[in-house]
Amino acid sequence: MAARLFITSFKIGGFFLVVENIIEAIDYWGVTEPERPVYLGADNQTYTYGELKRYSDSIANYLQKNTKRETPIVVFGELEFEMLACFLGTTKAGHAYIPIDAHTPNDRVEMILDVAKPEMILSVSEWPKLEREATVIDMSTLAMIVKQADEELPLQPVVADETYYIIFTSGTTGVPKGVQISHNNLLSFVNWELTDFGITEGMRFLSQAPYSFDLSVMDVYPALVSGGSLTPLGKETINDFKKLFSTLPKMAIEVWVSTPSFVDICLMEPTFDGEHVSSLKVFLFCGEELLKATAEKLLTRFPTAHIYNTYGPTEATVAISGVEVTKELLQQYPRIPIGYVKKDTTVLIMDGDNEVEKGTIGEIIITGPSISKGYMNNPEKTELAFFEYRGQAAYRTGDAGKLNDKDLLIYDGRIDFQVKLNGYRIELEEVDHHLATVSLVKQATVVPKYQNHKVQQLVAFVVPEENDFDKEFKLTKAIKAELSQSVMDYMIPHKFVYVEQLPLTANGKIDRKGLMNEVNAT
Repeated sequence: MAARLFITSFKIGGFFLVVENIIEAIDYWGVTEPERPVYLGADNQTYTYGELKRYSDSIANYLQKNTKRETPIVVFGELEFEMLACFLGTTKAGHAYIPIDAHTPNDRVEMILDVAKPEMILSVSEWPKLEREATVIDMSTLAMIVKQADEELPLQPVVADETYYIIFTSGTTGVPKGVQISHNNLLSFVNWELTDFGITEGMRFLSQAPYSFDLSVMDVYPALVSGGSLTPLGKETINDFKKLFSTLPKMAIEVWVSTPSFVDICLMEPTFDGEHVSSLKVFLFCGEELLKATAEKLLTRFPTAHIYNTYGPTEATVAISGVEVTKELLQQYPRIPIGYVKKDTTVLIMDGDNEVEKGTIGEIIITGPSISKGYMNNPEKTELAFFEYRGQAAYRTGDAGKLNDKDLLIYDGRIDFQVKLNGYRIELEEVDHHLATVSLVKQATVVPKYQNHKVQQLVAFVVPEENDFDKEFKLTKAIKAELSQSVMDYMIPHKFVYVEQLPLTANGKIDRKGLMNEVNAT
């Protein structure tokens, strides 16, 4: 089998790739170089492209025999090799996959399943015993499917505008929204990353973001189509700073993909620098704003590395703009630009339905081939966010920004109540919704506290129900414990302020903006 993978121009140390089919490009390495490493796990556990192809082909054949094409398949786990194989096996069989992280609260898992209605669940981690109509295939069964793989069927993979994956993000009503990304959407993103960010054949990528977070797409697919490898950094290591700081120099990674918040943690260690982690060549940041203080430290610590700031929502396939961060750029701009828009994409700055003049702040609207077809089984939310503009698919980001005279995109915050904290997108209304369901809460609203334009914490203003707690911290602990049953850890407010009533606007709505001003006044 020959992958449609073409060399278009040479460069020192490697080449640019143009990919026309994601699955064929990945399988190319499994056929031509089956012993090439693809996944470098803990304790020198290495998997090859040949193993990835065999495992994913076996899963694909099983799915083609036992499921209806194009029905969504949930893949449940963490950063295991088998997750990657299940993703590819699913798409090779013509299904979209839905990654769900194993640390997700059961209530959220159930809400995702209610929206998605998957036909099957491939459970790499232990399934939480939720009763579903979907067939659950556990790890031992997956291993048996691969071991006992019989005669292969001709595969019917996801192509063109068919949905390749669905990632669920925060929703305003408390119900997560499933962003549908097609094969063509993914191609637009992958080819851009391979072209614009110094990625060459066989590079070693950090794999730190959960697969349920679309930042992971920035390392997974560019690595796999270019014959690179992924080195996972699991939560048990990240949460143990001593282990984290001792692990980083041993990983020999060349491409760093993370949120700025995660690299801030790593920069707490003085030996996280170019001398001790000498393999690092490229830093790619997305998911939240990159602050100047972080960029300055990186430029000092890693003087020979290339540092890129990128921007984009999940609905536009990870990122649509990027810029290399240099000392000159930092000197020129008080706030780091979020980049030049990729060639196949157009960004419009609009006030309502009207475009504004260059240099004027408005809402960032994205049009182009990486725009999602919308939210899964949610036509109302899709209609609000997606539309057609001059014959192209367009998406309202809710981000404020402007294009300067150099066509650099400048970010100017949110125009609604959606925020990013440590790279995770959070709908404040969703946190409100779940707080209101806590038995100890009568009424509540959540606002962000900023520092240097970046969300540092969530603050909850709560009207509590009558209770027997003699100290506020005990009440807070109980509320957090109950809230953790329905939302992810990163969505739980850091600070709780107890009030007799919440302030209202003239229209009788909770005055969230007034509370935001109060929280950020000091």
